[in-house]
Amino acid sequence: MISKKIVPGILFTALISAFAWGISVLFPFLNSILIGLLLGIIIGNFFKLPSQFSPGISLTGSKVLEFSILFLAFGINYSYMGKIGWQSFLLVALVVFAVLIFSVFLSKKMNCPSTVGWMVGFGTAICGSSAIAALAPSLNKNKEDVGVAMAVVNLFGTLGMLFLPIILALFPFSTTEISLLLGGTLHSVGNVAGAAFSISPEVGEQALTIKLARVALLSPGLIFFSFLTQDNKGKNWKSYFQLPWYLWGFILITVFVSLTEIPQNFINFTAEVGKILLTIAMTAIGLKVSFSSLIQSGKKGLFYGFLIFLFQIILILIGIYFFIN
Repeated sequence: MISKKIVPGILFTALISAFAWGISVLFPFLNSILIGLLLGIIIGNFFKLPSQFSPGISLTGSKVLEFSILFLAFGINYSYMGKIGWQSFLLVALVVFAVLIFSVFLSKKMNCPSTVGWMVGFGTAICGSSAIAALAPSLNKNKEDVGVAMAVVNLFGTLGMLFLPIILALFPFSTTEISLLLGGTLHSVGNVAGAAFSISPEVGEQALTIKLARVALLSPGLIFFSFLTQDNKGKNWKSYFQLPWYLWGFILITVFVSLTEIPQNFINFTAEVGKILLTIAMTAIGLKVSFSSLIQSGKKGLFYGFLIFLFQIILILIGIYFFIN
Protein backbone atom coordinates (compact mmCIF):
# COMPACT_ATOMS: atom_id res chain seq x y z
CA MET A 1 0.00 0.00 0.00
CA ILE A 2 1.36 3.43 -1.00
CA SER A 3 1.85 5.85 1.89
CA LYS A 4 -0.07 9.10 1.61
CA LYS A 5 3.14 10.97 2.50
CA ILE A 6 4.79 10.15 -0.82
CA VAL A 7 1.82 10.76 -3.13
CA PRO A 8 2.14 14.60 -3.49
CA GLY A 9 5.83 14.41 -4.45
CA ILE A 10 5.26 11.56 -6.91
CA LEU A 11 2.37 13.38 -8.61
CA PHE A 12 4.32 16.64 -8.78
CA THR A 13 7.33 14.88 -10.33
CA ALA A 14 5.10 13.00 -12.79
CA LEU A 15 3.46 16.26 -13.88
CA ILE A 16 6.81 17.91 -14.71
CA SER A 17 7.98 14.71 -16.44
CA ALA A 18 4.84 14.65 -18.58
CA PHE A 19 5.58 18.21 -19.65
CA ALA A 20 9.19 17.24 -20.49
CA TRP A 21 7.92 14.24 -22.47
CA GLY A 22 5.47 16.46 -24.35
CA ILE A 23 8.28 18.82 -25.36
CA SER A 24 10.33 15.89 -26.68
CA VAL A 25 7.32 14.68 -28.72
CA LEU A 26 6.85 18.12 -30.30
CA PHE A 27 10.60 18.52 -30.87
CA PRO A 28 12.03 14.99 -31.45
CA PHE A 29 15.62 16.26 -31.57
CA LEU A 30 15.34 17.08 -27.84
CA ASN A 31 15.97 14.39 -25.20
CA SER A 32 13.12 14.02 -22.68
CA ILE A 33 15.55 12.71 -20.03
CA LEU A 34 17.72 15.80 -20.25
CA ILE A 35 14.68 18.12 -20.46
CA GLY A 36 13.26 16.54 -17.31
CA LEU A 37 16.57 16.96 -15.49
CA LEU A 38 16.89 20.62 -16.53
CA LEU A 39 13.26 21.44 -15.65
CA GLY A 40 13.73 19.79 -12.27
CA ILE A 41 16.87 21.82 -11.57
CA ILE A 42 15.21 25.11 -12.60
CA ILE A 43 11.99 24.51 -10.63
CA GLY A 44 13.82 23.17 -7.59
CA ASN A 45 16.08 26.22 -7.41
CA PHE A 46 13.68 29.04 -8.33
CA PHE A 47 10.63 27.90 -6.38
CA LYS A 48 10.29 26.93 -2.73
CA LEU A 49 8.54 23.57 -2.87
CA PRO A 50 6.19 22.44 -0.06
CA SER A 51 7.94 20.18 2.45
CA GLN A 52 5.35 17.43 1.89
CA PHE A 53 6.71 16.99 -1.66
CA SER A 54 10.14 15.89 -0.44
CA PRO A 55 9.46 12.20 0.52
CA GLY A 56 7.79 11.43 -2.81
CA ILE A 57 10.48 13.20 -4.85
CA SER A 58 13.26 11.35 -3.01
CA LEU A 59 11.57 7.97 -3.49
CA THR A 60 10.94 8.66 -7.19
CA GLY A 61 14.57 9.64 -7.76
CA SER A 62 15.84 6.33 -6.38
CA LYS A 63 13.30 3.54 -6.92
CA VAL A 64 12.01 4.62 -10.34
CA LEU A 65 15.62 4.87 -11.52
CA GLU A 66 16.18 1.22 -10.57
CA PHE A 67 13.06 -0.03 -12.37
CA SER A 68 13.83 1.99 -15.50
CA ILE A 69 17.00 -0.06 -15.98
CA LEU A 70 15.02 -3.32 -16.12
CA PHE A 71 12.98 -2.02 -19.06
CA LEU A 72 16.01 -0.58 -20.85
CA ALA A 73 17.71 -4.00 -20.57
CA PHE A 74 15.38 -5.42 -23.25
CA GLY A 75 17.15 -3.27 -25.84
CA ILE A 76 20.57 -4.86 -25.23
CA ASN A 77 21.46 -7.85 -27.37
CA TYR A 78 24.85 -9.56 -27.26
CA SER A 79 24.49 -10.71 -30.87
CA TYR A 80 25.78 -7.29 -31.97
CA MET A 81 29.20 -8.28 -30.62
CA GLY A 82 29.58 -10.75 -33.46
CA LYS A 83 28.17 -8.51 -36.18
CA ILE A 84 31.06 -6.04 -36.30
CA GLY A 85 33.90 -8.55 -36.81
CA TRP A 86 36.36 -9.77 -34.20
CA GLN A 87 38.97 -7.05 -34.86
CA SER A 88 36.51 -4.20 -34.46
CA PHE A 89 34.90 -5.80 -31.42
CA LEU A 90 38.25 -6.43 -29.76
CA LEU A 91 39.20 -2.79 -30.31
CA VAL A 92 35.87 -1.50 -28.94
CA ALA A 93 36.05 -3.80 -25.89
CA LEU A 94 39.66 -2.85 -25.11
CA VAL A 95 38.82 0.86 -25.37
CA VAL A 96 35.75 0.52 -23.11
CA PHE A 97 37.67 -1.23 -20.33
CA ALA A 98 40.70 1.06 -20.74
CA VAL A 99 38.44 4.12 -20.36
CA LEU A 100 36.89 2.64 -17.21
CA ILE A 101 40.35 2.09 -15.69
CA PHE A 102 41.48 5.58 -16.73
CA SER A 103 38.28 7.10 -15.27
CA VAL A 104 38.97 5.74 -11.80
CA PHE A 105 42.65 6.77 -12.02
CA LEU A 106 41.89 10.29 -13.29
CA SER A 107 39.11 10.80 -10.74
CA LYS A 108 41.62 10.27 -7.94
CA LYS A 109 44.34 12.38 -9.55
CA MET A 110 42.03 15.33 -10.25
CA ASN A 111 40.25 15.01 -6.92
CA CYS A 112 37.04 15.06 -8.93
CA PRO A 113 34.09 14.25 -6.63
CA SER A 114 34.34 10.47 -6.79
CA THR A 115 30.84 9.51 -7.85
CA VAL A 116 30.64 12.34 -10.41
CA GLY A 117 33.92 11.22 -11.96
CA TRP A 118 32.96 7.56 -11.91
CA MET A 119 29.57 8.17 -13.53
CA VAL A 120 30.96 10.54 -16.20
CA GLY A 121 33.63 7.96 -17.04
CA PHE A 122 31.15 5.09 -17.13
CA GLY A 123 28.69 7.05 -19.26
CA THR A 124 31.43 8.12 -21.68
CA ALA A 125 32.83 4.61 -21.98
CA ILE A 126 29.58 2.84 -22.78
CA CYS A 127 26.26 4.52 -23.55
CA GLY A 128 25.73 7.89 -21.93
CA SER A 129 22.61 8.47 -19.80
CA SER A 130 21.54 4.81 -19.70
CA ALA A 131 24.94 3.72 -18.38
CA ILE A 132 24.87 6.42 -15.70
CA ALA A 133 21.36 5.38 -14.72
CA ALA A 134 22.48 1.74 -14.45
CA LEU A 135 25.45 2.61 -12.24
CA ALA A 136 23.97 5.39 -10.10
CA PRO A 137 21.74 3.49 -7.62
CA SER A 138 24.54 1.10 -6.63
CA LEU A 139 26.80 3.98 -5.56
CA ASN A 140 24.45 5.01 -2.73
CA LYS A 141 25.83 8.53 -2.73
CA ASN A 142 24.44 12.03 -3.19
CA LYS A 143 21.84 11.94 -5.95
CA GLU A 144 22.92 15.44 -7.01
CA ASP A 145 26.01 13.79 -8.48
CA VAL A 146 23.77 11.94 -10.95
CA GLY A 147 22.43 15.25 -12.27
CA VAL A 148 25.93 16.68 -12.70
CA ALA A 149 27.18 13.54 -14.47
CA MET A 150 24.16 13.47 -16.80
CA ALA A 151 24.66 17.12 -17.70
CA VAL A 152 28.37 16.66 -18.46
CA VAL A 153 27.92 13.51 -20.55
CA ASN A 154 25.00 14.95 -22.54
CA LEU A 155 26.96 18.14 -23.22
CA PHE A 156 29.99 16.36 -24.67
CA GLY A 157 27.80 13.85 -26.50
CA THR A 158 26.00 16.72 -28.23
CA LEU A 159 29.22 18.59 -29.04
CA GLY A 160 30.76 15.40 -30.41
CA MET A 161 27.70 14.75 -32.55
CA LEU A 162 27.90 18.24 -34.05
CA PHE A 163 31.64 18.63 -34.58
CA LEU A 164 33.19 15.16 -35.02
CA PRO A 165 31.69 14.64 -38.52
CA ILE A 166 33.09 18.02 -39.61
CA ILE A 167 36.55 17.23 -38.22
CA LEU A 168 36.63 13.70 -39.67
CA ALA A 169 35.76 15.06 -43.13
CA LEU A 170 39.16 16.79 -43.15
CA PHE A 171 41.00 13.44 -43.11
CA PRO A 172 41.09 10.50 -45.58
CA PHE A 173 39.37 7.99 -43.29
CA SER A 174 37.56 4.98 -44.75
CA THR A 175 33.90 4.18 -44.01
CA THR A 176 34.92 1.56 -41.44
CA GLU A 177 37.36 3.93 -39.73
CA ILE A 178 34.80 6.75 -39.50
CA SER A 179 32.22 4.28 -38.19
CA LEU A 180 34.62 3.11 -35.48
CA LEU A 181 35.44 6.67 -34.48
CA LEU A 182 31.78 7.65 -34.18
CA GLY A 183 30.31 4.40 -32.88
CA GLY A 184 33.25 3.81 -30.57
CA THR A 185 33.38 7.25 -28.93
CA LEU A 186 30.08 9.14 -28.97
CA HIS A 187 28.07 8.88 -25.80
CA SER A 188 24.51 7.84 -26.68
CA VAL A 189 22.89 5.89 -29.51
CA GLY A 190 21.16 9.13 -30.56
CA ASN A 191 24.50 10.94 -30.76
CA VAL A 192 25.92 8.21 -32.99
CA ALA A 193 22.85 8.15 -35.25
CA GLY A 194 22.82 11.93 -35.62
CA ALA A 195 26.52 12.16 -36.46
CA ALA A 196 26.90 9.03 -38.60
CA PHE A 197 23.83 9.38 -40.82
CA SER A 198 24.80 12.98 -41.52
CA ILE A 199 27.83 11.55 -43.36
CA SER A 200 26.20 8.68 -45.27
CA PRO A 201 23.71 5.79 -44.81
CA GLU A 202 26.60 3.29 -44.95
CA VAL A 203 28.47 5.04 -42.13
CA GLY A 204 25.21 5.36 -40.19
CA GLU A 205 24.38 1.65 -40.30
CA GLN A 206 27.93 0.53 -39.52
CA ALA A 207 28.46 3.06 -36.72
CA LEU A 208 25.15 2.11 -35.07
CA THR A 209 26.10 -1.59 -35.15
CA ILE A 210 29.42 -0.73 -33.50
CA LYS A 211 27.63 1.41 -30.92
CA LEU A 212 25.17 -1.38 -30.09
CA ALA A 213 28.08 -3.79 -29.64
CA ARG A 214 29.52 -1.24 -27.19
CA VAL A 215 26.16 -1.00 -25.40
CA ALA A 216 26.18 -4.80 -25.04
CA LEU A 217 29.27 -4.39 -22.84
CA LEU A 218 27.18 -2.64 -20.18
CA SER A 219 26.66 -5.77 -18.07
CA PRO A 220 30.33 -6.89 -17.95
CA GLY A 221 31.26 -3.22 -17.58
CA LEU A 222 29.16 -2.95 -14.40
CA ILE A 223 30.87 -5.98 -12.86
CA PHE A 224 34.32 -4.75 -13.89
CA PHE A 225 33.62 -1.26 -12.54
CA SER A 226 32.46 -2.78 -9.26
CA PHE A 227 35.87 -4.47 -9.05
CA LEU A 228 37.69 -1.20 -9.79
CA THR A 229 35.85 0.97 -7.28
CA GLN A 230 35.43 -1.39 -4.31
CA ASP A 231 37.86 -1.54 -1.44
CA ASN A 232 39.88 -4.63 -2.31
CA LYS A 233 41.31 -5.28 1.16
CA GLY A 234 40.31 -8.65 2.58
CA LYS A 235 37.78 -9.39 -0.16
CA ASN A 236 37.45 -12.58 -2.13
CA TRP A 237 36.32 -12.83 -5.74
CA LYS A 238 32.67 -13.51 -4.78
CA SER A 239 32.29 -10.05 -3.26
CA TYR A 240 32.66 -8.43 -6.69
CA PHE A 241 29.49 -10.19 -7.84
CA GLN A 242 27.39 -8.90 -4.94
CA LEU A 243 25.47 -6.50 -7.16
CA PRO A 244 22.14 -4.85 -6.31
CA TRP A 245 19.01 -6.82 -7.22
CA TYR A 246 18.13 -4.60 -10.17
CA LEU A 247 21.55 -5.14 -11.77
CA TRP A 248 21.18 -8.91 -11.56
CA GLY A 249 17.73 -8.47 -13.12
CA PHE A 250 19.31 -6.31 -15.82
CA ILE A 251 21.94 -8.95 -16.61
CA LEU A 252 19.42 -11.81 -16.68
CA ILE A 253 17.13 -9.88 -19.04
CA THR A 254 19.98 -9.08 -21.44
CA VAL A 255 21.01 -12.74 -21.51
CA PHE A 256 17.39 -13.83 -22.10
CA VAL A 257 16.93 -11.30 -24.91
CA SER A 258 20.18 -12.42 -26.55
CA LEU A 259 19.20 -16.10 -26.50
CA THR A 260 15.51 -15.73 -27.35
CA GLU A 261 13.70 -14.20 -30.28
CA ILE A 262 11.68 -11.31 -28.83
CA PRO A 263 9.08 -9.51 -31.00
CA GLN A 264 10.39 -6.12 -32.07
CA ASN A 265 7.11 -4.46 -31.02
CA PHE A 266 7.67 -5.64 -27.45
CA ILE A 267 11.27 -4.38 -27.46
CA ASN A 268 10.10 -1.00 -28.76
CA PHE A 269 7.44 -0.88 -26.03
CA THR A 270 9.90 -1.65 -23.22
CA ALA A 271 12.32 0.93 -24.61
CA GLU A 272 9.61 3.61 -24.44
CA VAL A 273 8.57 2.60 -20.92
CA GLY A 274 12.21 2.62 -19.80
CA LYS A 275 12.72 6.07 -21.29
CA ILE A 276 9.56 7.41 -19.59
CA LEU A 277 10.62 6.00 -16.20
CA LEU A 278 14.14 7.39 -16.65
CA THR A 279 12.65 10.80 -17.50
CA ILE A 280 10.59 10.71 -14.28
CA ALA A 281 13.62 9.63 -12.21
CA MET A 282 15.88 12.33 -13.67
CA THR A 283 13.19 14.99 -13.09
CA ALA A 284 13.07 13.96 -9.42
CA ILE A 285 16.86 14.05 -9.17
CA GLY A 286 16.90 17.50 -10.82
CA LEU A 287 14.45 18.79 -8.19
CA LYS A 288 17.04 17.89 -5.53
CA VAL A 289 20.04 19.50 -7.27
CA SER A 290 21.14 22.92 -6.03
CA PHE A 291 22.86 25.42 -8.31
CA SER A 292 25.75 25.83 -5.87
CA SER A 293 26.57 22.09 -5.86
CA LEU A 294 26.05 21.94 -9.63
CA ILE A 295 28.58 24.74 -10.19
CA GLN A 296 31.04 23.37 -7.63
CA SER A 297 31.01 19.80 -8.98
CA GLY A 298 30.42 20.87 -12.57
CA LYS A 299 33.66 22.82 -12.96
CA LYS A 300 35.84 19.78 -12.36
CA GLY A 301 33.31 17.49 -13.99
CA LEU A 302 33.43 19.38 -17.29
CA PHE A 303 37.22 19.30 -17.60
CA TYR A 304 37.27 15.70 -16.41
CA GLY A 305 34.62 14.74 -18.98
CA PHE A 306 36.60 16.42 -21.75
CA LEU A 307 39.79 14.53 -20.82
CA ILE A 308 37.97 11.18 -20.72
CA PHE A 309 36.34 11.85 -24.11
CA LEU A 310 39.67 12.92 -25.64
CA PHE A 311 41.42 9.85 -24.18
CA GLN A 312 38.74 7.62 -25.74
CA ILE A 313 39.15 9.20 -29.19
CA ILE A 314 42.95 8.84 -29.03
CA LEU A 315 42.64 5.15 -28.11
CA ILE A 316 40.32 4.49 -31.06
CA LEU A 317 42.74 6.28 -33.40
CA ILE A 318 45.67 4.19 -32.11
CA GLY A 319 43.57 1.04 -32.47
CA ILE A 320 42.63 1.89 -36.05
CA TYR A 321 46.29 2.40 -36.92
CA PHE A 322 47.52 -0.89 -35.38
CA PHE A 323 44.50 -3.25 -35.62
CA ILE A 324 42.36 -2.14 -38.55
CA ASN A 325 44.95 -1.02 -41.12
